[in-house]
Amino acid sequence: MPTKFDSDAIGMLLTDVSRLLRGAFDRKVNAMELGITPGEARALIQVAATEGIKQAEIATRMGIEPMTLSAYLDRLEAMGFVARVPDPADRRAKNVVVTDSADPLLSELTGGLHEMMNAYTEGLGDEGRELLRANLKILRANLRRLDPCLARREKGAAE
Repeated sequence: MPTKFDSDAIGMLLTDVSRLLRGAFDRKVNAMELGITPGEARALIQVAATEGIKQAEIATRMGIEPMTLSAYLDRLEAMGFVARVPDPADRRAKNVVVTDSADPLLSELTGGLHEMMNAYTEGLGDEGRELLRANLKILRANLRRLDPCLARREKGAAE
C-alpha cells in the first residue's frame, strides 16, 4: 500500500493556499479593470514594496524569469508607472522605482486587495490575522536564513 502524505501538513497547506490565493489575485485584478495585467500588478506591487530594487532581485522575489519581468516593466514604464534609474553602487545595473503617476493605481489596487484578503481571512478576527501575519514573517525569515542559495545571495548583497 502506498504511503499517504498528510494534505494538512504545513508545507502542503501553504502550497495549496498560495496557489489558490494567486488565482484569486488574478481574478480580482482582472475584475477591477485597472488597465494592467495581474503579472504587471504583481511587478508593480514588488517595486512599490521594495523601492529602488534591481530588476534581477524583483524577478527572484516573484519567482519568474528576468525576461518576463522585463516585459512587465516595459509596459509599466510605457504607462508611466515605473522608471528604471541607474544604481548608484553599480553603473551597469538599473534599479526600478515607482513614479508619482502610479499612486492612484496603487491606491485602488491596495483597496481592492485589502477587501479581497478581508473576505479570505473572515473568521480569523483581528487577533488571528495578526498572529497569522507574525507567524508567516517568522517562517519567511527562517526560509531566507536557512536556504543556502538565499543566504549566499543576501551575504553578497550586504558586502
